[in-house]
Amino acid sequence: MPTLDNFLLFVVASVLLVLTPGPNLLYLVSRTLCQGRAAGMVSLAGTTTGFVFHILAASLGLSAVFLTVPIAYDVLRIAGALYLLWLAWDAVRPATGADARGLFAPAKLPDAAPARLFRMGLVTSILNPKVALFYLALFPQFVDPHAGSVFLQSLVLGATQIVISIAGDLCFVFSAAWIARWLATRPAWARAQQWVLGAVFAAIAVRLAIDER
Repeated sequence: MPTLDNFLLFVVASVLLVLTPGPNLLYLVSRTLCQGRAAGMVSLAGTTTGFVFHILAASLGLSAVFLTVPIAYDVLRIAGALYLLWLAWDAVRPATGADARGLFAPAKLPDAAPARLFRMGLVTSILNPKVALFYLALFPQFVDPHAGSVFLQSLVLGATQIVISIAGDLCFVFSAAWIARWLATRPAWARAQQWVLGAVFAAIAVRLAIDER
């Protein structure tokens, strides 16, 4: 188990990280603003599952491949950027059978199936190699090789970070849901939702594409 001092420091670091806006938080807030609290919570379940994947990979040492094989990092990064660009296009493209003006005057976003929202959040999280490097760099700072199994310590730290992250992200999702209810009374918002969501996806894609390790 991690020592108490290391564990408490890790908790503080995790809380500060939750309060720091990043692509994941931007994704969840925008999804909630445009499609409501339920969509935000399902998306959060997907992104969190992606974090669990990265935590296990870091704990097992699999994420180290991004340090030793730079092209692997770039491949995953570009794949993530392309996927987000596809989501951006999917958000703003006109419905089947729409006229030529459909792209420029999209209607209110349709409700998305929970399975699709979960899958989008999961894939978005997994295809972000920055998350893998984050855990790979963070865990060694708080793991004490003399305090027991490094793998088990990493799992404990990962589970702690996940719990803190969920609690923090839920606060943002609930806040965004409250704003979404207010925006729902504005007709202009219904027309702008698709463009807002598409712009957020495109912005995250660009950031991921130009980021360096």
